[in-house]
Formats: sequence, C-alpha cells, structure tokens
Amino acid sequence: MNRFEEKVVIVTGAGSGLGQAAALQLAKEGAKLVLVDINQAGLDDTKSKVQAVAPKVETLLVTANVATESEVENFVNQTVERFGKIDAFFNNAGVEGKQNLTEDYGTDEFQKVVSINLNGVFYGMKYVLKVMKEQGYGTIVNTASVGGIRGVGNQSGYAASKHGVVGLTRNSAVEYGEYGISVKAIAPGAIMTPMVEGSLRQMGGDNWEEAGKQFVQGNPMKRFGKPEEIGYLVAFLLSNQADFINGAVIPIDGGQSYKY
Repeated sequence: MNRFEEKVVIVTGAGSGLGQAAALQLAKEGAKLVLVDINQAGLDDTKSKVQAVAPKVETLLVTANVATESEVENFVNQTVERFGKIDAFFNNAGVEGKQNLTEDYGTDEFQKVVSINLNGVFYGMKYVLKVMKEQGYGTIVNTASVGGIRGVGNQSGYAASKHGVVGLTRNSAVEYGEYGISVKAIAPGAIMTPMVEGSLRQMGGDNWEEAGKQFVQGNPMKRFGKPEEIGYLVAFLLSNQADFINGAVIPIDGGQSYKY
C-alpha cells in the first residue's frame, strides 16, 4: 500500500517513540519525510531505520526545539523550500515531565512541559496551517493523550498541556475545514516507549518493570500498547482515506479511558 507516494509529511519528535514508529510506517508507504527532533542522535537512528525498511525514501532531518517558535518556523520553511508543499503533519513532539501533586509541582517544570507540549503544538499548527491554507488541502494529526481527555493524577503540567492540545485541535478543525484541511488528534494511553519507561522508573525505580506489570492490570487488555500500533493509526489518519475525520480525538489505549 502506497498511500503516501509523492506526499510530503513532517513528523516532530521523530527521534524516538511514537514519532519514530509513525515515520517508519509512513516510509513503508512511500512518503517523503521531514524528520524533526531536538536530539540529533535520535534523528540519525530514525533515518537509519527508515533506510532499512524503505531505501528509496527521501528524508530531510532538522534538529529543532519545538518550544522555540523561530525553530518551528524554520523547519516549516525548510520543508517548503525542499519539497514545495506539505501534505501532512504529525505534530507529535512532547514530554511527560516530573510526577507530583499539584501543590508540590514545580512552577519551572510546569512551564517547561507546557512550552513543549502545548506551545510547541500551537507553533507547528500556526506555520503549517498557513501553508496548507494556501495549497487548499492538508491533514494534521496532533498527539494529545488519555491525559488530555481525563484526569490521571500527579501530572499537572502534562494533563494541562494535553487538554490544551485537544482544544487547539477542535478549534482549528472548525476554522480550517472549509479550506480542505482536516485536523485531528490521537489520545494514546500507556504505549511502551522510552518516555513511558521513564515514567515507570519514577514510580518503581530499579523495579520499574514490575511497576509496569502492576500498572497495566487496570487496562481491559492487560498490556501496554506498541509503538507500531500508533504508527498504523497515524498513517491512516494522515491519509486521504481519513479526510472527513475532522476535529476528532481518537483514544488508542486498550479501552482504559472508557472504564468506570
């Protein structure tokens, strides 16, 4: 299946986790990829994995901090200069931050998490939507979280930022649908990525794997999600097959967010 042949897709947070998984799936389907991450080593790793599954795929690597508006504007401009268009955008880069009760949550930590998870998503939308509006088409998938549709506890910065991503998604979907642009979000649950491993280490220290086994007992499917499962969903949502899905926030969490 080559749903992305000759299509240009930007992926932020592409150096690991969900971004890397999505990049690999998009590469298999023929996309021209602009891979963005703050970590150059992570980008190099993703590029090597992309080349292993799709040797002919054209890639552009851009090191950028999505919390810095000028750096976001730069990777969007680089994409247009290199490829002349932006067909799709996986607006994914994010962090979890430290876990703590709201009263003990550090102000600097809160601002850091919001600057990456919410401001970064806004900057990406701001500059990509302008290009897509001029084109008259395009698709954006933002990464929210189950922490963006319900409370999870001990994650004030993360929950606030991801709820904000949901609001931005719905607002922009209403604004830009008439221009042939669809904007939606995914709400992943616990997917076994380096970020989730880091969270488990905060909870369980050296016994983080055992903490993980206990954590998923509350999930109807009794397991963590796999990064490639996110990749499949993101590829579908970015494809033309999902053009009429607009403003939706789609949980992918084994059913946990629906559990009473």
